[in-house]
Amino acid sequence: QVDVTAMAQLFGYVDVTDSGFIAAVLSIAFNPLFWNVVARWEHKTRALSRVFGSPHAACYCLGAVILILNCVRSHCFTEAMKSQPKLEGLDCHWAYYSGLAILAVGTLFVISSFLALGFTGTFLGDYFGILMEAKVTSFPFSVLDNPMYWGSTAIYLGWSLMHASPAGLLLTAVVAISYTIAMLYEGPFTEEIYRQKQKGAKNK
Repeated sequence: QVDVTAMAQLFGYVDVTDSGFIAAVLSIAFNPLFWNVVARWEHKTRALSRVFGSPHAACYCLGAVILILNCVRSHCFTEAMKSQPKLEGLDCHWAYYSGLAILAVGTLFVISSFLALGFTGTFLGDYFGILMEAKVTSFPFSVLDNPMYWGSTAIYLGWSLMHASPAGLLLTAVVAISYTIAMLYEGPFTEEIYRQKQKGAKNK
């Protein structure tokens, strides 16, 4: 049996009908849906590469849009936390500094992932035909799979703890779920892209 007392208490602090909370949920769900749909469309049609004149230019433009959308998501997330009450048990120094530590680790994973992959590797360059020579296995990929996604989730978790926000914790769960769904779609598709690359190289 699952003890739902803590979950019930958490929901007791969160107004899920609040417009700010709904906006945060929608922005969290929209972002991975957007970049997966656009990237797959580009992989199938090469339409963005034709419009922007090259795959690199198209990838950089999509990456810029994704960054803007992520800023909007973070803003909605923060505003949703501000509009809802704090949890007394988390409004203390140990929770604040624990959240700060988690946020720092998440930031480390995100930045190190970006440095390991580069801009095009981070922002779906493989869907544009910009393929890496080999799979990245250095840190943080040597520690866990999809460190960019889990690092981003950790940032939101830490931010929520620092604000003692039940709404933030619930929204962090939405972030984790949305990224998990995205990984289920992205992983096999990306692997197939590189399988086709290897197949093409062997046939030459």
